[in-house]
Amino acid sequence: MPKYMLILRTVDEAVAQQAMADAGMDLDKMVDTMSRYNEQLFEAGVLVGMEGLDDTESGSVIDYSSTPPVVTDGPYGETKELFWGFWIIDVPSKEAALEWAVKAPLGPGTNLEVRRVGSLDDVAQDNEWIRKDAQWRRELARRAAVKAGVEV
Repeated sequence: MPKYMLILRTVDEAVAQQAMADAGMDLDKMVDTMSRYNEQLFEAGVLVGMEGLDDTESGSVIDYSSTPPVVTDGPYGETKELFWGFWIIDVPSKEAALEWAVKAPLGPGTNLEVRRVGSLDDVAQDNEWIRKDAQWRRELARRAAVKAGVEV
């Protein structure tokens, strides 16, 4: 089955509104609501991975418009949208990914971008680098299993 990434984005104004609301916001309720959505994804057997990101103050951007590239620490100026996290789900179609995306408990000022995750099956397998990429992926999966204490 194809995998899809649900990319959580928000606009600057929503971040500012959220910061103002944080003082009176019930964090337990927010965590509960999002965790119930994550549980639905997990119980349906479609959840592959998910992560949230720290705010922009702890990040950096590398601009490759010049040589050498320029590194700028956050927070960033002139942003229109911020990337806050993602889910990767394994579903049979884009339509199924969209069905899950519209169920996400998100509010005004946030968006989910739904994009298919590319697969090695999408390209010719006779390329040396594609074969190496497949080998690296197998090794990464093996390392993750070892790190998790699973025998391989």
